[in-house]
Amino acid sequence: MKRKTVLMAALVASVNLSSHASAEPKSDVLVDGFDGKDFSPTGGLYYRKNFEQSAGTVEFQSEVTRNGGGALKLSVKPLCPGTKHNCSERAEIWEKTDKRVPYNQGVWYGFAVKFADPIPTDDHRYLIAQWKREIGPKAVGDFSPFLALRLNKGKLFATIETNYIAPAKAQGTTPVKACGDGQTPVWLRPDTNQMRALVAADSNWTPQDGKQFNTCTNAITLTDRGNKLPTPDSGWIDFAIYTQPGPDGSGHVEIFANNKWIVTIKGHIGHADKGLGKNQYFKFGPYRAADDKEWALYYDDFRRSPRCEDVMDAQFCPVL
Repeated sequence: MKRKTVLMAALVASVNLSSHASAEPKSDVLVDGFDGKDFSPTGGLYYRKNFEQSAGTVEFQSEVTRNGGGALKLSVKPLCPGTKHNCSERAEIWEKTDKRVPYNQGVWYGFAVKFADPIPTDDHRYLIAQWKREIGPKAVGDFSPFLALRLNKGKLFATIETNYIAPAKAQGTTPVKACGDGQTPVWLRPDTNQMRALVAADSNWTPQDGKQFNTCTNAITLTDRGNKLPTPDSGWIDFAIYTQPGPDGSGHVEIFANNKWIVTIKGHIGHADKGLGKNQYFKFGPYRAADDKEWALYYDDFRRSPRCEDVMDAQFCPVL
């Protein structure tokens, strides 16, 4: 932990230097250890206020921490009335608009998360972090995150979203385990011009858990690095993730957890619909479909940089 404290201090110094060096979003190094009573000015983060976010509570606390003197506790409570369609409950932390990274640029994100007890084990929609493209006022549609870390039935998994690409050969209801080399299990959603790929999961995941990913695509390719995502009950999980959307097929994502390389994803990543904005942005915190229980997560050690070595130990950084 001492080494980690030194790293966080070095990142703060890097933030101060980069803020004078350039106004370009990619040049910004952001870091927040959540050790104070509010968001740090070096982190570029804020809590957005709207109806769905009013279900959430943000607590800067010191009882459950990974590093330093504090960490965020983000929780959601039941909010949605039974008559409201497609209502969600959120307690998400956003990047400030002027700190967002251009959609066609790659950037590294790091953050640590710990699941509070009880961990939900029901069949429901839960997200703990998501990356999206800005949506302009003229965009038509409901655009899912191009990368998301999700929970279902108490199991952690990651998905990639892109525009719908018809499969070369119909797969019917082939289970996820049937995808061959160079193919990725995908859930086709032509009604929204989207498709969602399953790209990583924890060690408790079974083919039945991914039964909606019942088609295979070669528009998104995976390189399995030999490690599964950590399980939600394993304590603090420290993610380091590289995101470079490319709906034209040039996309590239890397996922690390606790300094272990999980997966490399390349190909069609993200959306190219008319009216979408020029930047990508990151949100983290509990987000779910309406529910009747409270749900909480802890977060610590947020960092963002164009350089991998600012986000995790340099010895583990891949050559991109």
